[in-house]
Amino acid sequence: MKQITKTTASALIVLASLTAPALTEDKGMDTPPPDNPELSEGAELLNRGFQLLLDGLAKEVEPMAEKWAEGWAELVDRFGDLNAYHPPETLPNGDIIIRRRIPLGADPAAPGETEL
Repeated sequence: MKQITKTTASALIVLASLTAPALTEDKGMDTPPPDNPELSEGAELLNRGFQLLLDGLAKEVEPMAEKWAEGWAELVDRFGDLNAYHPPETLPNGDIIIRRRIPLGADPAAPGETEL
């Protein structure tokens, strides 16, 4: 997974550096750059390579995405409405707790106890 992340990040950086000049505005330059067949062929090969890389990454991530979707569905089933919970808290010992806004055993309509 770590290698997938590194490869994806590298591909995106290279892709961004190749497309950045195309996105800049033309400031008074009406003449197109000279046609260089080697450069055009290289750009086409890079484009095809990136396409193959991204297709391969998509195929590799697809099974994980299905597992994540199953896990997410399980979480939603377990917790239900997330508005019923306070934001997570981290205790000094590193534990993370998620408190309900209304505890399960408490009935909000029931009157509270009174001392005599």
